Amino acid sequence: MTHVNLLISHYGLIAILIGAGIEGETVVATGGLFAHRGLLPLPGVMAAAAIGSFTADQIFFHLGRHFRESRVVSRMRQRTTFDRTIRTVEKYPVGFVFAFRFMWGLRTVSPVALGTTQIGAGRFAVLNLLAAIVWAMAIASIGYLFSGTLKALGAHMRTLEHYALAIVALAVLLGGAAWLIRRQWGGAG
Repeated sequence: MTHVNLLISHYGLIAILIGAGIEGETVVATGGLFAHRGLLPLPGVMAAAAIGSFTADQIFFHLGRHFRESRVVSRMRQRTTFDRTIRTVEKYPVGFVFAFRFMWGLRTVSPVALGTTQIGAGRFAVLNLLAAIVWAMAIASIGYLFSGTLKALGAHMRTLEHYALAIVALAVLLGGAAWLIRRQWGGAG
């Protein structure tokens, strides 16, 4: 086992736990890819991702709930996406809690916006936990299946460096899609 693989095996789940709350899909999909390679257990990747996502969203929710007049939350409230998020939450509160983590560009602002609404903290926590589990399982599975597809393409894609290149390409594509979605929504960031 190479030094990099050893580091991934030892610290990968911690990185996924932290990264799921900060970066999200890219980190969790990469965890699924590493699970396919046998470096991490897939259930562990899913659990770490769910816990990280749940925790980050709880923090952002309570930031919106208890610090709505702070400079950080006030800046978020000035975004066009914030107003659209509030309107959507008012119409579909349960559906939105499940859906926002799948919508690029709304990942951070959504739990803050939810914190400024009338949705109860307990209700949000339960819905957030269920949604985080579904999200973690889906994204880790996509990474796992994507790895299998790469493996089927041939031996030249079996090295970690090639996987990393594929992940970077995927991240660029997802980032471009997020930018286009934000631009289409008319949000300033």
